[in-house]
Amino acid sequence: MGTLPELPHDVLMNIFCTLEVPDLVRAGSVCSSWHAAYTCLRDLGKYKQSQTPCLFYTSESAGDNVGFLYSLKENRSYKLTLPEPPIRSRFLIGSSNGWLITADERSELHLVNPLTGEQVALPSVMTIEHVKPIFDVSGAIHKYELSYDIWEVSLPPSLHDPSDLRECLYFKAFVFPDPSTGSYIVVLIHNPNLQISFARPGDDKWTWVGQVIMDEMTYPICESMYIIQAPWGDLLQVSRTVEVLPNAPWYVPGSGNYRARTLKTKVCKVDLEAKQLMEINRLPCHILFLGHNNSLCLSAEGHPGLKSNHAYFTDDLKELTVEYKNSTRDMGVMDLENSVKKDIVSQIWSNWPCPTWITPNLMKLNLAFSK
Repeated sequence: MGTLPELPHDVLMNIFCTLEVPDLVRAGSVCSSWHAAYTCLRDLGKYKQSQTPCLFYTSESAGDNVGFLYSLKENRSYKLTLPEPPIRSRFLIGSSNGWLITADERSELHLVNPLTGEQVALPSVMTIEHVKPIFDVSGAIHKYELSYDIWEVSLPPSLHDPSDLRECLYFKAFVFPDPSTGSYIVVLIHNPNLQISFARPGDDKWTWVGQVIMDEMTYPICESMYIIQAPWGDLLQVSRTVEVLPNAPWYVPGSGNYRARTLKTKVCKVDLEAKQLMEINRLPCHILFLGHNNSLCLSAEGHPGLKSNHAYFTDDLKELTVEYKNSTRDMGVMDLENSVKKDIVSQIWSNWPCPTWITPNLMKLNLAFSK
C-alpha cells in the first residue's frame, strides 16, 4: 500500500478548518502530518466554529463514567470516557460552548468537556451568597442552610444534606469563553428566587450580582421559556407548551413515572423600545435548539443536514426530571408553523442525567479556579 501524498501544512489547515469536529478528529488520526495540522487547529481554536450540536447522553449498561455524543449530521453515536466523579451520579445544570456544567453528590460544581476529557472544579457551593455550611463536631460539613432573605422578602431558611442541596439550589449555568485569551466566565442562576452569581478563573468564591433591573421590563422566567439572541440581531422569546401526563397507558401508580409532551413551540420577537412581544412563529432558514443547553438559533444554510424552521428540543422540566429519573424524556424536533413533532431517533439512551444538546468544542481552558 502506497503512502499518502504530503500536502503543505497550510493547505491541510485550510481544508481541516471546514470540517465538523468528528471528521476533524478522524482526520487527525490518519498520519503524523495530518495530526500536526489537527493539533495546531485545535490549540489555536481555528477549526470551524459553527459546529452542529450533538445530543449528549449516558447509558446504564456502558458504565457510570461513560457518555455518548449522538451526531445529527451522521446519525451515529460516539462513546466517550469521562473523568471522576461518575457522570451518571451528577446533576446536569447546563451545557454551553462545548462544556457541561454538573453538580456532584456533594453539590459541588464542575465544568466538563466530554470531547477532550478536561475538567475544571468551580468555587465551592459554600461560597454562594445564600448558602451557609453547618459543621458537625468533627469539623465535617453536616448540612447546608439556604437563605431566602433577599430584599424585602424574608422567609425562614431551609436545611439540606450536601447531596440534596443541588436539587433546590441550582437552576441553570452558562460558560462564556474568550478563545483569544483562553479565559472564561461561568454564570450561575440559582435559588432563592433565581439569583445570578458568577466566577472567573482565579476566583475562590462566587460573586453575587444582586438585584438586576433591565430597562424596567419584566421578563417571565420558567423552565420552558428561553431568551435567544438571533443571528440577525433580534432578541427572541421562545416558549414551549408542555403537557404532563401522569396517567399515560403504561403508567403504574406508585411507580414514579410520568410522561411530558411538548405540544407547541411559540416564538416571539422582543421589542425592547415598545416593551412588547410580537408573535412570529416562523424562522425561515433557521433552526432552534432548546433544553438544558444555552439556547441556540442557527442558520440552516450552515447546517444542511438539519430541518429549517424547526425546533430541536430536550426535556428540561427540573422538578419532574429530578423526581422521576426513569421516565421517558420529552425530546423531538417540531415544525414551528404546524407544531408537528417527530422523534430525533429512537430513545436508545438513558434518561439520567437528562440528555442535552452540546456544541462540540476542542478548545482547552487552561486557567483554573482557586480552591
